[in-house]
Amino acid sequence: MNKRKISAVTLSEETVKLIEEHFQRERAGDKRARSAAAKDLEKFLIKTVDGSYTLRSEEIKGKSETMHTFHGAMEESRQKFVEPSQIMEKLKENGEIRILDLCSGLGYNVAAVLELLKENAGLRNDELGNNEIENKEIKSNITIDMVEISLEALAAALLTPSPTDAHEMVKTAVEDKLYSEGYVNFKFQKKKIPENVDININYHEVRDFIKKISKFSDNEIDSCGIYDSKKIYDIVFLDPFSPQMAPELYTVDFFKALRKVVKEDGLLLTYTSAAPVRWALIEASFYIGEGPSFGRKKGGTVASPTSLKILKELSPEDERMIALSDAGLPFRDPQLNDSSSVITRRREDERGMARGRYRFASTVKTPIFLEKELDDGRLRRRVLKNLQKLGFEDLKSDRSRYIVCPQYKVCICGCQCRDYDTSTERIKEMTKRLYRLLK
Repeated sequence: MNKRKISAVTLSEETVKLIEEHFQRERAGDKRARSAAAKDLEKFLIKTVDGSYTLRSEEIKGKSETMHTFHGAMEESRQKFVEPSQIMEKLKENGEIRILDLCSGLGYNVAAVLELLKENAGLRNDELGNNEIENKEIKSNITIDMVEISLEALAAALLTPSPTDAHEMVKTAVEDKLYSEGYVNFKFQKKKIPENVDININYHEVRDFIKKISKFSDNEIDSCGIYDSKKIYDIVFLDPFSPQMAPELYTVDFFKALRKVVKEDGLLLTYTSAAPVRWALIEASFYIGEGPSFGRKKGGTVASPTSLKILKELSPEDERMIALSDAGLPFRDPQLNDSSSVITRRREDERGMARGRYRFASTVKTPIFLEKELDDGRLRRRVLKNLQKLGFEDLKSDRSRYIVCPQYKVCICGCQCRDYDTSTERIKEMTKRLYRLLK
């Protein structure tokens, strides 16, 4: 087995140690090691509201995160990734689809895809229950490329109770991969994968994987044996830990590389609504919109090379904070190889330079009050202080009106502006106007 040091945020150290020890026993010939591992893992499993389980990450600077929301790990995959990805519409159009699942973890996103296929394309519950798949009614073909840096995370999928029969199919694909890597010594999974579904599991650091495939020309094959060509993916699920924990997978530079392998009518989905992530997507030539808000106050983010695939625009408040405040400044990783600490520090330095110079400070959300009445005495004083640092006289000054005019259907600044139809266009235009005023 080819082991390497894992540099990304993965499972907690205790969980990784447990998994490594038990699978080492399996590789030594112990057929009961895996069942023992599943039993010992129970103390680390966290049951979510929908009955599916999640695990915690390792601690970074004293903080850790769960891999999924407590509101329902499997349901989050369905509502935040699969349902808004327009999979069935794409299948009806073309009869085939290719999905990239980044940071696959326990495999819930892929399981949710297979569940949707079962419900809409002829896979019946009784067939799944009997481990038999009838494909005569199925006209579609699905290719799913899963990418995960941690063999231990993949192994954890084998040990975690499956919330659906479809997840058992994912386990079959995971077991096959771990067997080929020499990480497991036995094949216990019995659930068959439908013949019209091809699941490829890639043991890779996500940035390295994207760098490789974004550089390939048509019909080339990478070192993992995957057939690749540019702009090949209909759907991308981006599901790492949060931008605070894993900023390297939310940078402008990462999204630019990813943009090269997304079809022109493709979709990228992520659960985060973070302003720097949304601006990074815009800078990488994606249109952005809001996804479902399952388990959170705000919805996730949906992105596409075409505005036609964006079904819900961002709120005006979110547009303003991204365009006009230092909160919207993105993470950057020019060579796609910097550590998370370097990437985070780079952004903090840029925010410090921008705050009060060419972006409003995000502390009191000054941009959302432009062209509005504000009666609160203390809040008004703080907002006006931020405004005046950039040379704005008042919330309803000509300059304030000019900045936010792109958000109005009818021009309010007197420049006879055109109507800006999308959140992406409005954000870009407001940013340009602010820079223009501050030159």
